[in-house]
Amino acid sequence: MILKIGITGGIGSGKSVISHLLRLMNVPVYDCDAESKRLVVENDDIRKHLTSLVGKALYNKSELDKQMLASYIFDDESHLQAVNKIVHPVVKSDFYEWAALQAKCFPIVGMESAILIDAGFKNAVDVVVNVSAPINLRIQRAVIRDHSSAELIQKRMDKQLSDEERCRLSDITIWNDDVHPIIPQVFSFLCQLKQNNK
Repeated sequence: MILKIGITGGIGSGKSVISHLLRLMNVPVYDCDAESKRLVVENDDIRKHLTSLVGKALYNKSELDKQMLASYIFDDESHLQAVNKIVHPVVKSDFYEWAALQAKCFPIVGMESAILIDAGFKNAVDVVVNVSAPINLRIQRAVIRDHSSAELIQKRMDKQLSDEERCRLSDITIWNDDVHPIIPQVFSFLCQLKQNNK
């Protein structure tokens, strides 16, 4: 039976770095952020429900009006929850289908999601790996990556689970703090999982 790893962490923690390393170690990783963007455009059920929620102008043929959707989401906290209720179940279902296909060739797969715990994806995986780093370092990384301000990054962080809470709800924490080497940590937990999965 295939083993599913959930990779999560706050903004600037380095989830994508861990996912990249896992892929190099022959573990395919499903990127929830990228796949949800694809599904919002391609999936008929999502399109139908979002159109009835936001308005017919949300889609122009195969094009999504991202600005319109963003304005709707950020207008009210309840709007974000309503959109998530439409999108998250479809993403979870798509992950299960993807994992079933991967199972033909791979014993372990991953799912990368910043909101893995918040979105209720925790029950879709067998093991949750949290990627952690000091908040100042995370802000510094996100400012450079997103060309944003520290204040805006901090506001986005405040809407996510705290790192302490994420650590508590995860099975494994990888420290991506520029102090602990990350490759040995990833290699070590993978070996441990393979051993336990025999």
